[in-house]
Amino acid sequence: MSIKNFEEYQLSEEINRALEVLKYETPTEVQTEVIPKALKNEDLVVKSQTGSGKTASFGIPICEMVEWEEKDPQVLILTPTRELAAQVRDDLTNIGRFKRIKALAVYGKEPFSKQKEELSQKTHIVVGTPGRVMDHIERGTLRLDKIKYLIIDEADEMLNMGFIDTVESIIKELPSDRVTMVFSATLPEDVEKLCHKYMKDPSHIEIVSSGITTSTIEHRLVKVKEEDKIALLKDITVVENPDSCIIFCRTKEHVDQVYNELNNANYSCERLHGGLEQEDRFAVMDGFKMGNFRYLIATDVAARGIDIDNVTIVINYDVPMEKESYVHRTGRTGRAGNKGKAIMFETPYEEKFRRAIERYVGFELPVMEAPTQQEVAREMAAFEEKINGRRVVRNNKTARINKDILKLHFSGGKNKKIRAVDFVGTIAKIPGVTADDIGIITIKENLSYVDILNGKGSLVLQAMENTTIKGKKLKVSPAIK
Repeated sequence: MSIKNFEEYQLSEEINRALEVLKYETPTEVQTEVIPKALKNEDLVVKSQTGSGKTASFGIPICEMVEWEEKDPQVLILTPTRELAAQVRDDLTNIGRFKRIKALAVYGKEPFSKQKEELSQKTHIVVGTPGRVMDHIERGTLRLDKIKYLIIDEADEMLNMGFIDTVESIIKELPSDRVTMVFSATLPEDVEKLCHKYMKDPSHIEIVSSGITTSTIEHRLVKVKEEDKIALLKDITVVENPDSCIIFCRTKEHVDQVYNELNNANYSCERLHGGLEQEDRFAVMDGFKMGNFRYLIATDVAARGIDIDNVTIVINYDVPMEKESYVHRTGRTGRAGNKGKAIMFETPYEEKFRRAIERYVGFELPVMEAPTQQEVAREMAAFEEKINGRRVVRNNKTARINKDILKLHFSGGKNKKIRAVDFVGTIAKIPGVTADDIGIITIKENLSYVDILNGKGSLVLQAMENTTIKGKKLKVSPAIK
């Protein structure tokens, strides 16, 4: 049965509305296979590449089935990296936006106390890296008795990074009557064993990868000497003149070298690698999503944490040594129905890695010639015009769904014995506002945040300046992000 649109799944009105705003129109292959089974609470083992739409394949049914009233977490999602945890949290927050679903990401290099406070409030979905999740479990700050769904995302990468034992320890702590879904680009033997040990008669779904890597992405290979790579990179960016581009390097030293060269040549660029502080890494990713700069130079740390609809070109400045990395890197382009291009530079010594990649993806990478100086000269004016302008982001999903949302900051919280129902009761009485216009409510010790949906924010802000909550007058202002 071929599903042509999401309405055929008979999802709730809140989820359908979010999908419409997010421009999820036709389900991808993995979504068509996974969503109906997930809605029936089946255990699933899904082999699917990055860029195939797998986050939404579990995110949509999870958001549909979560009970909003329940205070304790109902879903635990494990991811190998902090970047992916943040990305999955954002995606699920967007899908569950109008159902007011709260998804929280927990990972290392961020204060434990901050996460502990968030977990003490109503939280529907927890997304996290195995080490930090285990930390919360051992310290009693993550309650597990209401967990109905466990999702292990990018299980093969968990194995590569040495997390598989921690994942198993976490599984042993969870209620046994849960639904488990495992997603992986490849299925190594250890991952298979884990599935059979802790899952109930799982359905196996395999989405053939070659279609993803070829149908929407044009692949090219350029042969070059190491010392000529920077000059080639500049020539190719001039001729291709992309709206947005990720340049992947094998090491952080290469990232820094390429970044310095392009930055000195006035490229609108930033860099991303494991040597940066976590906060800086997130700031760079957010800046790229928002269009603050056009070129991102990165190590593979970014290949699994960036979900942007309109990266027009990926350049592999270095051939990845692991063949799977090629698929993860190139999967950053050609997303959401757009066409993309992937160009790889190959020095003589890298030929053996390239051959392994070709065997893995099942086709030879077509060789292209380096641009001629005439071509570069011809395109230079257009390139310079674009490099001086800000990138226009047409498809930032989070911006789309938050367009009509205003987050309000109130100067009181638990210290004044204020609860979420008090905000809902008061705000829903404002003329022209209903409970459906109220989004996620976060109550902290001395302050609270309330999302107002549907463009009603300024109306609520104005009314609340002269309205008490539970007899108390609170200062209200738009929240600063």
